[in-house]
Amino acid sequence: MNSSDPNQDPELDEQDQLDQEEELQEEENQRKDIGWVGWLISGAIHAALILIMAAIVVGAQILQQDPPAVRVAAIETPPKKEEKPKDRALQETVEVNIVSETETPNPVTALEMPVEKLESEDESDAKDAKGREEAVANSEMGGQGAFMAIGAGGGSSGMFGKRTGGGRKRAVGLYGGSKGSESAVEAGLRWLKRHQSPNGVWDLVNYPNNCEENPKCEPGKPATGNGNNAMTGYAVLCFLGAGYDHKTPNKYRDTVKRGVEFLVASQAADGGFGRNYENGICTMALAEAFAMTGDPDLKDPAQRGIDKVCATQANDPKGKDPAYDKLGWDYGAPNPGRSDSSVSGWNVMALKSGLAAGLDVKGGIDGSKHWLEVVWKATNPGWETLDVYKGESKYPYTYDGNAGTAGGHTNLACVGMVACVFLGHHAGDVMLETLANFVMAKQTPATWAQMNLYYSYYNTLGIFQLGGEKWKTWNGVVRDLFVNNQRKGEGCFDGSWNWDDSAKFHGIECGRIISTVYSILSLEVYYRYDQVAGKPAKKGP
Repeated sequence: MNSSDPNQDPELDEQDQLDQEEELQEEENQRKDIGWVGWLISGAIHAALILIMAAIVVGAQILQQDPPAVRVAAIETPPKKEEKPKDRALQETVEVNIVSETETPNPVTALEMPVEKLESEDESDAKDAKGREEAVANSEMGGQGAFMAIGAGGGSSGMFGKRTGGGRKRAVGLYGGSKGSESAVEAGLRWLKRHQSPNGVWDLVNYPNNCEENPKCEPGKPATGNGNNAMTGYAVLCFLGAGYDHKTPNKYRDTVKRGVEFLVASQAADGGFGRNYENGICTMALAEAFAMTGDPDLKDPAQRGIDKVCATQANDPKGKDPAYDKLGWDYGAPNPGRSDSSVSGWNVMALKSGLAAGLDVKGGIDGSKHWLEVVWKATNPGWETLDVYKGESKYPYTYDGNAGTAGGHTNLACVGMVACVFLGHHAGDVMLETLANFVMAKQTPATWAQMNLYYSYYNTLGIFQLGGEKWKTWNGVVRDLFVNNQRKGEGCFDGSWNWDDSAKFHGIECGRIISTVYSILSLEVYYRYDQVAGKPAKKGP
């Protein structure tokens, strides 16, 4: 509006001016209101962001902190009641029901005496000890932990598969062992441990010097050949037979380790340990230790032992195939004119243990089958008509391959019977059954005074493999003779068995070590080798 207009009303001009000022004031107020709202919204958003970031930082710090300690109240273990030590003598029979995965004819289930608590040689070993799965699993030959059945045809259980853990316990109950027999085995192993020399040997004569207990055992007698090697091989076999090797954590691991190391150190460059008698025993021990553990350090010594065994087996001069038509072993070089059945028995067992370990046994097993059959037929004219159920057959001390005749006495049916088992004969076979019939009729001891420990070791192993009524009868007598006649609670003697070199009693000419190892090995029969299932009788050997 132009202020110089003469027609303009002054009051209107003043009113317009006021109106304009009010409009300007309202616009200013609106702008202030809008500004405050913006600031409030912005502040709220920033505050929310700050709270979120703070929560993230605090949460991360909380997560990094250790959880609060839990206070544990210690509860004292109530004191155990003191128990008086129990004697190992057989006590009242207790019937125990045994549940087995497989059925076996005529199981003996009477278990006697509580088993003694087995203390650990190394507590750290005991807490880490675990059963070896391969020890009870089906396994082909070769590789670490090779196991096979004792018969030549193999089988579903392992040759050494029942020696440990639950397998051992089940076998004891199923096949007629007892708590007394198991207690006797453990006491015998403790005796062997106490009498081992620091270098690992079991010294045939000086073994009492290693024991701190009194009264002292009597010294043994020097043996022909390298008796200390043989005693050490025997002792190692006892520990292995009960499942104690030199690798798996167990209370006798160091004891077995020293024994194995002594054998390896004693081995000659050609693989031998002395005479062929010692060769068979020591090679068998190394082969079983290798088979049970897969210890690579034992593969070469065990194989060289097998090579020596094969190199000293005689050829049959009447045979057609030198590679397979072989005879047995003499004490030294291969001798077709003298196959010694006692020496040959240990070499056959060494070959079978070598086979179980996946070692190269060359033609030794097949050659041994030929030896067994030729010698048995020569000793038992008319064998074709023998009655499997009632007939008896014999086996000779020696055999002359040049003349084809037996020599010496013919009472070693025990060796022939075990060789049958190791070379694949089964229950019902005419050779195996008739040799066993001779043993049952002529060599079953009625008293300890009649016990020939050498015969009893072989006979217990052979009759066990047959099973059935023969085993039930044999075990019912022999098991308790061993358990009742073990020395108990007499210082150095505790856990051992007496010996006598008169040939009227035990027939042992070396001393307490050999009488003890034969007794231990006999009481380990329930789980040392798997039992061969019976098969229909053969018409011939």
